[in-house]
Amino acid sequence: MRVLILGSGVTGTTLAYYLAKKGMQVTVVDRQSGPALETSYGNAGQISPGYASPWAAPGIPFKALKWLPQRHAPLAIHATTDSLQYRWMMQMLRNCTASRYAINKERMVRLSEYSRDCLDQLRNETGLTYEERTLGTTQLFRTQQQLDASAKDIKVLKESGVPYEVLDRAGIVQVEPALAPVVDKLTGALRLPYDETGDCYLFTTRIANMAKDLGVEFKFNSIIDRLHISNNIINGVWIDGELVQADRYVLCLGSYTPKFLASVGIYVPIYPLKGYSLTIPITNAEMSPVSTILDETYKVAITRFDNRIRVGGMAEISGFDLSLNPRRRETLKMVTQDLYPQGGDITKAEFWTGLRPATPDGTPIIGETLIKNLYLNTGHGTLGWTMAAGSGRYLSDILAGQKPEISTEGFDISRYKK
Repeated sequence: MRVLILGSGVTGTTLAYYLAKKGMQVTVVDRQSGPALETSYGNAGQISPGYASPWAAPGIPFKALKWLPQRHAPLAIHATTDSLQYRWMMQMLRNCTASRYAINKERMVRLSEYSRDCLDQLRNETGLTYEERTLGTTQLFRTQQQLDASAKDIKVLKESGVPYEVLDRAGIVQVEPALAPVVDKLTGALRLPYDETGDCYLFTTRIANMAKDLGVEFKFNSIIDRLHISNNIINGVWIDGELVQADRYVLCLGSYTPKFLASVGIYVPIYPLKGYSLTIPITNAEMSPVSTILDETYKVAITRFDNRIRVGGMAEISGFDLSLNPRRRETLKMVTQDLYPQGGDITKAEFWTGLRPATPDGTPIIGETLIKNLYLNTGHGTLGWTMAAGSGRYLSDILAGQKPEISTEGFDISRYKK
């Protein structure tokens, strides 16, 4: 079987590897000069299945209003002339109920937990390294209200069988010793000991090389124009003026998926959540994080690589703007200096931004469409790195006509028809 994958971010590249392992003939096409040069390049670095949660949650509409005037707000909304922005926001608001939140979080945790297991197996089978750490993730609460509110997430963790620990200040210092000088600013924490970290860009480039060894062809610097469709079947994709044909086609185009599918009459509720990161060289390893820290107040993650600290977070709903907002740099710098002031040289930090493809309910869209040979693997939001291996393995099973190892409920585009 010939499969054409559009997009070489972490989700598209990982899928290509799994398909090649099943003996399929795979081609991956991307407009960039190499894999993982857009959203997958500078993400926060954490692989946190238990913290997989939709932005659409009870109380978010009120919080969003409260955040609007704040300088270091975790969410910012900028008006555009794009009607899809407001349609997506209305769909998101409809998911901000306790019942929808529980359903959506369960789906996200189900896929994320499976993805971590797939990543562990992949690492064990291949010896793949990407500055990974398997030392857990710690979510820091600065107020008692935040700590109390974590009860709803703990309930889902229990139901999903995800191990967790609730930490007091002493427990925080035990797992993250560099926080000792500032622990009085914190009320408590929720720790997931089996979460992981790693450099997503490094992972993607290395698994791309592994995929090439299995026969996958990568075509970079390519302009993907449009789908050629007839009688509800894709007959090819116009790429660089040439009709490229395959048996199956998979879109892994992230935030650009809706514009591409609109030409064939398919609406996918995906909109970009713009995020930012700083990558800081470590100058004092003992005063740096051990693994990943999540600051609940500012929605910022601080992750440890070998010799670097990656600080990432925030979300802007502002269309496809890729400009670097200096105010977001200030927020990332502020959180870093507040928690790890002696860890790295922030004056030498690399400032980055990317567009994270978000669905209104937080769950990605993976699986078949109404077009017989067209499949989607997109809409992972802030969790593309967390969900990549599981999404690739899951969809490769579907394309191979095999039963996926986890429940398929709620993953494909049909959930928006209900």
